[in-house]
Amino acid sequence: MAIQWPCGRDTALGSIYKRGKNWYIDIRVKRRRIRRKVGTSKKLAELALKDAEVKAARDEFGFTNNDIAIDKFFSRFLEYSKASHQPATTARYRVVLDHFKTFLNSYPRVTFLSEITADLIDRYKVFRKEGRMHHDSETVQSQDEGTQHNRKRGVQAHTVNFEIRTLKLVFNLAIKWGYLKENPTKEVAKLKVNDSKAPRFLTVDECRRLLEACPIKLYPIYFTFLNTGMRKAELENLKWDDIDLERLKISIRRKESWQPKTGEREIPINDELHDLLENLRQDNDARNQSNYVFCSKESGKLRTKLREKLIKVAKQAEIQDLTRLHTLRHTFASHLVMKGVDLPTVMKLL
Repeated sequence: MAIQWPCGRDTALGSIYKRGKNWYIDIRVKRRRIRRKVGTSKKLAELALKDAEVKAARDEFGFTNNDIAIDKFFSRFLEYSKASHQPATTARYRVVLDHFKTFLNSYPRVTFLSEITADLIDRYKVFRKEGRMHHDSETVQSQDEGTQHNRKRGVQAHTVNFEIRTLKLVFNLAIKWGYLKENPTKEVAKLKVNDSKAPRFLTVDECRRLLEACPIKLYPIYFTFLNTGMRKAELENLKWDDIDLERLKISIRRKESWQPKTGEREIPINDELHDLLENLRQDNDARNQSNYVFCSKESGKLRTKLREKLIKVAKQAEIQDLTRLHTLRHTFASHLVMKGVDLPTVMKLL
């Protein structure tokens, strides 16, 4: 059942219709079709349609004359990111956009960037958090058309919030490039984070057991992680030029093909780490190996799958719930705090 309202030549043509118990408005603006659920009141639907026609006449729907297909824009954004960001950052952005495009499979009519609304972003939050779609008229109709999305396990709230922040960044760039007038994530609230665990760190005994279980080639790597709090990429890009054994300092510095995530900094070298690095350097000089402190057999940058190796070593050492390299970084920080080092200093070291 549809009621069409007569519109002038320069105004959007719209109508209202009823599906089940709910009334909807259906209006075309700049060749874009907008459908919105109003509720069970026909009178409110009529008022909503009139309001939509006024907004269309005033050009307040956020559409620009430079609208672009979603897939095309996402491709352009990834090309921009590839030239502007680190490969790992671009890879994270690509994963988020792939999730969002998978979600949009259940909304086949949403094809242009301007058709992405705050309501759609809120639905995406449900899709990611609970691993399912809202079963409203739009999704039901799209399922009838053969676009039914497979259910998947949901993700944690902090992951959803990260993805929304990523989409906000992407759409802000769309505004800068003239494809949007406003960001559809602007009024979207973050999810309350109550599903994250407290950061895991190893006890002194667990550190000892982990190192005792390490193969000879892995021992220096995990020992350095525990005594410096370095990130994986920082350790992999560490060169002998970055180490001053006389001043007892490690410099985390940018390289030609890599730069630190949070800027350059210095990390002090304790006595045990000094001895380990001194032995490694002597061995490196004798073998005339790469300038990388931790290198592969081919004398290049380290290529070992350190996370997978850590899980295996932790299992041998009977250490529970050690599945992330980042836990070693938390361990470094936590042990400093327990020894009385103030938090600003710990943050500076990290």
